[in-house]
Amino acid sequence: MRTRIKICCIQSADEARLAFAAGADAIGLVSEMPSGPGPIPESRIRTVISAFPDGVSVLLSSRTSSDAICEQVSHCLPASLQLVDHVSPEIREKVKAEFPDLAIIQVVHVKCEEAGGALAEAVPCADMLLLDSGNPGAVTGRQLGGTGRVHDWSLSARIIRNCPIPVWLAGGLTPGNVGKAIGLARPFGVDVCSGLRPNGALDPEILERFVSSVREANDVRQDH
Repeated sequence: MRTRIKICCIQSADEARLAFAAGADAIGLVSEMPSGPGPIPESRIRTVISAFPDGVSVLLSSRTSSDAICEQVSHCLPASLQLVDHVSPEIREKVKAEFPDLAIIQVVHVKCEEAGGALAEAVPCADMLLLDSGNPGAVTGRQLGGTGRVHDWSLSARIIRNCPIPVWLAGGLTPGNVGKAIGLARPFGVDVCSGLRPNGALDPEILERFVSSVREANDVRQDH
């Protein structure tokens, strides 16, 4: 199976074009967050999404109520919605009822063995999961992604093996380690932000190396 590539924290239509030209399958657009890199105004998110109408744009949202989420989706009109905070199945069900064609990606932050237990609640009314390295339970400075930290890929691999829906892998991925991550965890796709932005902007050379590393790892997967 070919590992998909999502380039996150896209800042503009030009960055989106750069990502797709390099071989990305999807782009992530970050709305207001309590922490982390990459948030842009919703007006710009909608502009970028409207420039790429082929179902390739993912809106990252930290909202947790159905009304607030639906309001944001109505304004930005994404093909997919990535919920980076804990959202109950009931909330996702309400959003799905309002937007039946919207693909919902629920983030699970992998910190310890208990992360596997979150699957029972994360899977219902989600189309995909994404495993990340945030710290949503922090008393101060809650982290909901974009940390640049690697988590335990062996734990991710067990979660992915037991998950009935596709799973993206995120958290500290770079051109140098993404091949190992794919070989160990075998995710549906990989998601990257800070690993391609040493100075904030998307770096074309690092982007090309990241995509090449994913393709090399895919070749190895197909051989096995």
